Amino acid sequence: MGDNNGTGNQQAFGISIDVLPQAASKCFDDDGRLKRTGIVWTAGAHIITAAIGPGVLSLAWSIAQLGWIAGPAAMLLLSIVTYHTSTLLSACYRSGDPNTGQRNYTYMDAVRSNLGGAKVKICVLIQFLYLFGVVVVNTIATSISLMAIKRSNCFHHSRGKNGCHINSNPYMILFGVVQIILSQIPNFDQLWWFSIVADLMSFTFSIVALGLDIVKVAGSSQFQFGGSLTGISIGSVTPTQKIWRSFQALGNIASTYCYTITLIDVQYFSKALFVELIDTVYNRTLIRSAPSEAETMKKSIRVTVAVTTFFYMFHGCVGYAAFGDFAPRNILTGFGFYNPFWLLDIANTAVVIHLVVAYRVYCHLLFAFVEKLASEKFGASKFITKEIIVPIPGFTPYKLNIFRLVWRTIFVTLATIISMLVQFVNVNDLVGILGAVGFGTFTVYFPIEVYIVQKKIPKWCARWVGLKILCGACLIISIAGASGSFAAFLHDLEGYKPFKTRY
Repeated sequence: MGDNNGTGNQQAFGISIDVLPQAASKCFDDDGRLKRTGIVWTAGAHIITAAIGPGVLSLAWSIAQLGWIAGPAAMLLLSIVTYHTSTLLSACYRSGDPNTGQRNYTYMDAVRSNLGGAKVKICVLIQFLYLFGVVVVNTIATSISLMAIKRSNCFHHSRGKNGCHINSNPYMILFGVVQIILSQIPNFDQLWWFSIVADLMSFTFSIVALGLDIVKVAGSSQFQFGGSLTGISIGSVTPTQKIWRSFQALGNIASTYCYTITLIDVQYFSKALFVELIDTVYNRTLIRSAPSEAETMKKSIRVTVAVTTFFYMFHGCVGYAAFGDFAPRNILTGFGFYNPFWLLDIANTAVVIHLVVAYRVYCHLLFAFVEKLASEKFGASKFITKEIIVPIPGFTPYKLNIFRLVWRTIFVTLATIISMLVQFVNVNDLVGILGAVGFGTFTVYFPIEVYIVQKKIPKWCARWVGLKILCGACLIISIAGASGSFAAFLHDLEGYKPFKTRY
């Protein structure tokens, strides 16, 4: 993960640059980096735009499983928990004194400097399994959006007479080839405009979906809202299905509060989880040191959680009002709408572009970790470190590294093959599992544990007990969400055929 040994160490592939700490000056902060000038609104704006990802498209389905009471209540509850644990996380940006203590540039630095030992290894393992899982989900979700574009045009031209069944494998292979090419960009973290493109795309598909929902509600007879207080009723589904679906809905909602499609860090390497919030926001938006970053960040988190919760709530509730208990699992690809087909094409194209960038974000974190480890273990090997200069007329010469070429290609190819093998799984089921795991561990457990250790909170005092109760309650929610999604996953296994498209 990121390096921080109190020396301001920065590493690129095969290169290590030490920036010695120095007293804060007009141009530099106390860690030798450029002066941080970001404020509440610059940090908040960046988080908000990055937090709104494709997960919002399934919120109507989630509320349909829980109903008008439990659905919004679950969103509100998880938002409050997210706000609280995020402020705990921000308080641990510096070790010791909140104004002058050593900075923890990454989430893993905070875990390592406070917890250490087996918990660090567990955190690394869960984090990278989570990241790989999201890479697979992104591959499947991209193919679904591409197929939705093809099918919407097919339905339009055949006027609904053609079933328009499409094989997703070619789309996944195409996506994999594109990612193999993009994976060879050596300094992806420096391409800040990728982040802007992804943010614009997320707003595009979100606004289109929300607009279509509003039009459907407004066009209904007497402006009626669909749905019920308790969600989809027994009869439409069995009692067992009702329970598992409700649990799965919790997992899907929790995934939106992991902010699993989020920020890009341009100082070290890409960060893909909300749990990387510390390094990303303090460096990307360069939050100034005075007043303390923790205070500035706390205010920014308050704004961020309030805005995203309102957006999620509005998106989910309007979608539920439009479709009632039978809301599609994805507003744009579940074909709750067929027209205007061109607008659906625009929205799904935006989803594809967003996921292309998001895939790179997650992979770059994995790539940076593996390549840094390889350079440390096998630094003498030319296969690992040698770079071949490839001249490109009119552009800066490209530095080709054979190890990077081989291992990144193998990784993307493996992820694509696994995605093709598990494409029978409804993507919401995988999102529910990942969301439940990510929320319970990275959004709740580790921030609380790090905070308790760093602030030296005594055992059995009121605050210690309260934090442990919160952790335990969220663990129950996470287990419920994961179990519901896993039950749906097992149901998807019925009639499983490898590489078989289910759409």
